[in-house]
Amino acid sequence: MNRALYAAATGMAAQQQTLDVVADNLANADVTGFKRATATFASLGGDLGTAPAGVRRLFEQGKLEKSGGPFDVAIEGEGFFSVERDGRRAYTRAGAFARASDGALRDAEGWRLDGVRIPADATALDVGADGRVFVTLANRARQEAGRIRLATFAAPERLRTAGSARFAATNESGRARLVTPGAEHGPKLVFGALERANVSIVESMMAILSAQRAYEANAKGVQAADEMQRIANNLHRG
Repeated sequence: MNRALYAAATGMAAQQQTLDVVADNLANADVTGFKRATATFASLGGDLGTAPAGVRRLFEQGKLEKSGGPFDVAIEGEGFFSVERDGRRAYTRAGAFARASDGALRDAEGWRLDGVRIPADATALDVGADGRVFVTLANRARQEAGRIRLATFAAPERLRTAGSARFAATNESGRARLVTPGAEHGPKLVFGALERANVSIVESMMAILSAQRAYEANAKGVQAADEMQRIANNLHRG
């Protein structure tokens, strides 16, 4: 085996995967609650090159922005909204919800937010930092309509992607632990806001340029190793 050729070829494959991951980050830069990812690699040892070790999701806080949605809510700090659809459970940071005909708060794809049901005659809604949801009824009475609790995980980076901004629990992530927002040093809810994707366009473009240069360098390494092999074969035949 030509070690130099193999090492350079694995380097090319690694940089291609990096480009694919960064491109996916950029494609989702406008998706509410999206969390960027980074490709990880492991050394094969003995100068044999590198091997892909998976894609790791990064859960840094995205920027919170005021929105026009009457049921929008964002998370400041760690945690996820727990949502359900057709018996399936998922977790998300995307808080763009709307009231459905059954009074549930659902996102654009029909996932229902746990713990809240809005009465049909509610005319206004407010969500406290502690997750309590209050509505104002047509008769101007004010009542509690539920409470939003947040799901946290021992290893959120081990969650499985289940959509552009949704995740599913795995054995590696651990089971969801429900917490009440609003505690000191804990997560809080911000009503009337949404969390932007934690994707930096500038950093992503710099990562693309760096990966392209590394890919080109490895490609030249493949060419050089191939040429050396050709020369060695000619000498052997001569």
